Amino acid sequence: MRFSKLLIPTSKEIPNDATLPSHIYLIRGGFIQSVGGSGLYNFLPLGKKILDKVRNVVKEELDKVGCQETSLSFITPTALWEESGRAGEYGKELLRFQDRKDNDYLLSPTNEEAMVNLVRQTVKSYKQLPLNLYQINLKFRDEIRPRFGLMRGREFLMKDGYSFHASVEDMQREFNLMEETYKKIFTRLGLNFRVVQADSGQIGGDGSKEFMILADSGEDDIIVCDACDFGANVEVAKESKEGDLCQCGAPLRMTKGIEAGHIFQLGTKYSEALNATFLNEGGKAQAFEMGTYGIGVSRLLAGIIEQNHDDKGCIWTQESAPFALQIMISNIKDENQVALGEKLYALMSDKGVDVLLDERKDRFGAKMKDYELIGVPFAVVIGKNLTEGMVEFVTRDGMQKESVSVESIVDFLLERF
Repeated sequence: MRFSKLLIPTSKEIPNDATLPSHIYLIRGGFIQSVGGSGLYNFLPLGKKILDKVRNVVKEELDKVGCQETSLSFITPTALWEESGRAGEYGKELLRFQDRKDNDYLLSPTNEEAMVNLVRQTVKSYKQLPLNLYQINLKFRDEIRPRFGLMRGREFLMKDGYSFHASVEDMQREFNLMEETYKKIFTRLGLNFRVVQADSGQIGGDGSKEFMILADSGEDDIIVCDACDFGANVEVAKESKEGDLCQCGAPLRMTKGIEAGHIFQLGTKYSEALNATFLNEGGKAQAFEMGTYGIGVSRLLAGIIEQNHDDKGCIWTQESAPFALQIMISNIKDENQVALGEKLYALMSDKGVDVLLDERKDRFGAKMKDYELIGVPFAVVIGKNLTEGMVEFVTRDGMQKESVSVESIVDFLLERF
């Protein structure tokens, strides 16, 4: 892709309501655009590209273990929430409305009821179980005070999955499988995270775990062990404090976390409330045992930047980066710089590498500031040292720079990409 053809409205100005690095850099880097300062955001081309890459990682790992993707209506009949008893629990967080026939609806903040309704109409026998259905779809929660950009907006992209089983033991097996699958997702995205014991809250059920991205800007206090994988939300581990010994013998420490995923053992909470049953092996009607599994997909973009940034801008991880490589022509009036830049761009593109060519007429300093702000992991800078037969290879993380000869730059890039 050519920078001159892309809509990337970078800015030097810090948004008035932005305090977190992710909020500041996602706006300044032209990834997202605020819609009236109300916790609603447009995803511009770069932001949408990253959102799709993160979404694909989530989908690939889920599909590998047999989960099946669906897409439920964004609008849910209020009657389903009245069946489950949650219509009153959520209060004003639910955006409710009526259609022209005075039927009551709401914009889905989560879809336990809607998915149970789908399954109770289609699954009749234990022979169709177990079943794990998921979607990656819009959600809406009318937050009283939306803040922190994508971290706590009102509209967001969420992966929500629901599993249905004939026994508690099989539901717990799937719950454990989803925990391991989520670990693979967060690891692929290059995140430093912990799985912590958590409170089930409004979703309900007897057991739940949260996936916390470790970051100083997190809203949750968690206690962790650096010697093993123990972690717990302080709301759950109320008696534990920093310095106490973990079960492995190492000291515990307090830190902050961003909740980016949550999995629940629901049992029959929703299937019984909505009278969702199947015929078991004995031919008797039995309520489904359920689990539910969520990931804040759009929130992950903010989480990645909260962990990976400096005072210049974003530092995207390999799986999330909008481009794998950026080629920068310092002086577009220099024919030799342009020729080499175009050659490398064509070569790497033909090799299937996702490349951004910065061939704008802007000053070199402005181009470099945009590179630092946007955060593509690697760059080739073709500048004045081309007269000496050299170019510069830049690693965005730490802004490490390495001189490479023109004769060897092609092999150098092919070895890395």
